[in-house]
Amino acid sequence: MAIYHLCIKIISRGKGKSAVAASAYRSGEKIKNEYDGIVHDFTRKGGIAHTEILLPQNAPQAFLDRGTLWNSVEKIEKSKNSQLAREIEIALPKELNREKQIELVREYVKDNFVNVGMCADIALHDKDDGNPHAHILLTMRPLNEDTTWGAKSKKEYILDENGEKVKLKNGNYKTRKIDTVDWNEQDKAEEWRKSWADITNKYLEENSIQEKVDHRSYERQGIEQIPTIHLGVSASQMEKKGIVTNRGNINREIKHQNKILREIARRIKALMRWIRSLTKDKNNDTSKDKQDDMAIQSTTLPKQNDLTDMLSYFIKENSDNHNADLEKYIESYQFLKEKNITSIYELKESISALRDKNYKTTRAIKDTEKKTNDRVQLIDQAEKYLKHKDIYKNYTKIKKSKQEDFYNEYTAEIILFESARKYLKEHLGESKTLAISKWKSEVTTLKKEKNSLYNQILEIREEVGQAEKVKTCIEQLQEQEKRLTQVKRNELDL
Repeated sequence: MAIYHLCIKIISRGKGKSAVAASAYRSGEKIKNEYDGIVHDFTRKGGIAHTEILLPQNAPQAFLDRGTLWNSVEKIEKSKNSQLAREIEIALPKELNREKQIELVREYVKDNFVNVGMCADIALHDKDDGNPHAHILLTMRPLNEDTTWGAKSKKEYILDENGEKVKLKNGNYKTRKIDTVDWNEQDKAEEWRKSWADITNKYLEENSIQEKVDHRSYERQGIEQIPTIHLGVSASQMEKKGIVTNRGNINREIKHQNKILREIARRIKALMRWIRSLTKDKNNDTSKDKQDDMAIQSTTLPKQNDLTDMLSYFIKENSDNHNADLEKYIESYQFLKEKNITSIYELKESISALRDKNYKTTRAIKDTEKKTNDRVQLIDQAEKYLKHKDIYKNYTKIKKSKQEDFYNEYTAEIILFESARKYLKEHLGESKTLAISKWKSEVTTLKKEKNSLYNQILEIREEVGQAEKVKTCIEQLQEQEKRLTQVKRNELDL
């Protein structure tokens, strides 16, 4: 099944990142960073399926070498907190072969980035673990016509109502920063996300694949279902080998629950359609035959506006004929009596209430699942932070001349620690306490809450089934009524 995933990140020197290191890691190459003298060697990295660089017309051809390209970026950026590159990570549709995947990424990158002036460094990764994806590193400065780097922004003087420059107390004039390109604007992310969905669907359709992807969240699509959690590389590889993981179990449970939610929504929709058709027929049919049928009906079955009377009449008339149908009529009668439903209108109101309850309960399950996932992520990142903390401390304490060898030996541990530290900093807020035991207790409480909500969903499902039985009984009575009416009409004609 084709999945949608697009993640946008900024590689910043202020966060200890390097554009050269990022490019070397993603491409599996050995590149020296001339800014700090560190050599980044990832030639032993596996799973790299394809790499290439795409350049705009005004870029020097020397930039086709990624070492030259990214060292040029490192050189032009002077600040300690400079933004060096933008990374876009995308999931590739497994339904397409490698050649088509490359064509897809290439077209997307050209249309959205290269054609507006960005240099793009592309790397496709595939470890045969069911997670083919691409990393796209993009430059953040425009290029001048003479192939030199342009400015990211320029200063503009702020003018008063008379068109004069506003002077500050220190003697300088008041200015504001104006971006020279619109690449950092907020709506660009949405534009790039939609473009990836559109071009992916185009390729799927051209290759006779029925699957579709959508860049919008479930909520924006109007789909009320619980989002699955991200498996991660380790869990994905284990699941691929048939090894069951906790994250895999969570996703299987969520998928099963979503299947039930979709089923309930579909059945409620069918019931509402049926009731609308009943009320529409009743309102539209004013012919003389209809009036005659109503007169004849008074001698056969009770009027349809009292559903309980209709069912009660059938049960009494067939009390000697014990069969499955009679039990169904008795169940439907009891259901209507318990809900105090006597008319089609009241039945419609009851089903509408079921629909609303299903919607609210689904939203509550989604909120609970999100809170659970947030806590699980905190626990996971906190445990990684503590596990690799000592290695990272040793890395920062050793001499710079030995840091490269140490980094190459403990690359995974250092990356995991830095990633965990960043996540915890962003999500813990002012609190810096790793309350793992407390979070685990909260997860247990949230799981109980979700189970309670899910049981409510199953109750709704059962009630929908009872309403469907009422529908079947009414339809059968309508058919019986039509036959009796036809017989009476034939008798009158004779």
